[in-house]
Amino acid sequence: MEILAFGVQADEKPLLESAFAGHHDIRCLDVFLTEDTAPIAAGHEIISTSVNADLGARVLRPLAAGGTRMIAQRSTGFNNIDLDVAGRLGLTVARVSYYSPYSVAEFAWTLAMAVNRRVVRAAGRTRDFDFRLDGLLGRDMRGRTAGVLGTGKIGEAFTRIAHGFGMNLLGWDVVPNAACLELGMKYVGKDQLLADSDLVSLHVPLMPATHHLIGADELRAMRDDAILVNSSRGGLVDTAALVRELRQGRFTGVGLDVYEAEAGLFFLDKSLEVVDDDTLARLMTFPNVLVTSHQAYYTVDAVRQIVEATVGNVLDYTAGRRGENVLVPAGAEARSSAS
Repeated sequence: MEILAFGVQADEKPLLESAFAGHHDIRCLDVFLTEDTAPIAAGHEIISTSVNADLGARVLRPLAAGGTRMIAQRSTGFNNIDLDVAGRLGLTVARVSYYSPYSVAEFAWTLAMAVNRRVVRAAGRTRDFDFRLDGLLGRDMRGRTAGVLGTGKIGEAFTRIAHGFGMNLLGWDVVPNAACLELGMKYVGKDQLLADSDLVSLHVPLMPATHHLIGADELRAMRDDAILVNSSRGGLVDTAALVRELRQGRFTGVGLDVYEAEAGLFFLDKSLEVVDDDTLARLMTFPNVLVTSHQAYYTVDAVRQIVEATVGNVLDYTAGRRGENVLVPAGAEARSSAS
């Protein structure tokens, strides 16, 4: 059987091909799955997609009509998938429920330290042989307060690094993490965390309840000299509200690896095009803002785990097994109809 994989990065392709060798053929495409590219999947029972694929009803219907029966998404997040429609169409959907939390946590800290110590500005200067220190003043992290919104596996890994810096630890989550408590984390309400933290880092999934978790009110509640880092999902932050606060000269730094309107932009080369996203364009003009292109997960360790889990999901499907990563099981449509 040939598996068709959409949105495959150049570094990811050899890992996918090697992992599927001896099991199934795989054809890797660098184009992302959208309504326009969905017809390419015709005749493929199994496809694999990236986190920026569009898996709404207008894409799922032509996939099902073309013979697709299983979608293996190569990410943990699945807010891009209409699971109800997938179930009605009889599509099996699986994701990667776990990969190295250190990849994202370490990158979140990379963003935090880069904006704190003005690394991008400094690197740009030294390339021009300008070795002045004006405007590069940063702050020690030791003794300051890190606020962690979401203390699951990634949030815990981020907290361990903060503890290593000697920071005070505040957490916000539905259920406290025992490991974070052992590190000295104090769980508080979101408002108190935002008001008391020098560094705020987001590590929660995107769902209706967390959309714009950091909105206008939350941004105003933060300290003027705080650092905000988002390496989770772009929709957690109201970007327009963030731009308004930045225009007031607020925040020591903002590090964003994700953006709420990143689909159609991130993972693509837009350097020769006019990008008509005014909010993103304005965001990029602030000297205290660093935007990267959803690369926090992108380590060889994490990508290998993602690929291995994807192969396992496909093998479970072909063997008729329901693995732990399945979001919509085979036969969901039939069971729904029967009930």
